[in-house]
Amino acid sequence: MTLQGFGLGLRPQHFPEILGDDPNAADGVDWFEIISENFIGVGGPPLHNMMAVRERFPMVMHGVSLSIGSTDPLDGNYLKGLKELADLVEPELISDHLCWTGVHGLNMHDLLPLPLTEESAEHVATRVMRVQDVLGRRFMLENTSTYVTFEEDEMTEWEFLSEICRRADCDILLDVNNIYVSGFNHGFSMEAYLDGVPTDRVKQIHLAGHEHNGDYIVDTHDEPVPDYVLDLYAKAVKRFGHVPTMIERDANIPPFAELVRELKGVRLIAERELDMVPA
Repeated sequence: MTLQGFGLGLRPQHFPEILGDDPNAADGVDWFEIISENFIGVGGPPLHNMMAVRERFPMVMHGVSLSIGSTDPLDGNYLKGLKELADLVEPELISDHLCWTGVHGLNMHDLLPLPLTEESAEHVATRVMRVQDVLGRRFMLENTSTYVTFEEDEMTEWEFLSEICRRADCDILLDVNNIYVSGFNHGFSMEAYLDGVPTDRVKQIHLAGHEHNGDYIVDTHDEPVPDYVLDLYAKAVKRFGHVPTMIERDANIPPFAELVRELKGVRLIAERELDMVPA
């Protein structure tokens, strides 16, 4: 199956609606995304409920702990657990972030930025190839929100992301909200970012809300997707076409029906923009 349409992040508080008796509760939701770490090595009701959703919907896996940019060796136990989960879920897509989360065995529990250098690109690409070998499937890297840059930077973020994916022959999970956050924080052109990413590598799109503090933005995933991010998404649709798109909500999580309504609005934007693209 090739993933299509529009999805939501799967959250435990929404299991009753998704798995309940109302056949229309998830009307407009084509697939769900799970956070990989929530289910690696987990059994009991959480796994049972997740797999019950998997029986009804396509699913993708999204991780936060791979630490692909760290100088620590890749965590073999983590990769083993990730592969076992992927073999069970059989996700349409699997991804993690272009970042590092710790070093010397210390997990900072944050998505930390990398210097945008040739050395970093080669380091990450080599590790991505290793991950794809272990998983036996293609892998996607997601652009993160960033708040600092490095004096050593040799290229733009979109050049860095694109070069890693070219070298590793992997794909891109393009987070439009993160492009907006980083573009605002650092003053780069968000449209140039979209134009600089190869269209054939983008296999999924993330949308989310954030905390706007006037002169800087913090990526929080605790608010609806703001209109200006949706405007940037419309431009992404014009460039990348029919790419599976989802809304992330990780805090201040609203009722399931509210997220479904928000997702339907995203679908309308995509349909509008795709109708405007010449055949």
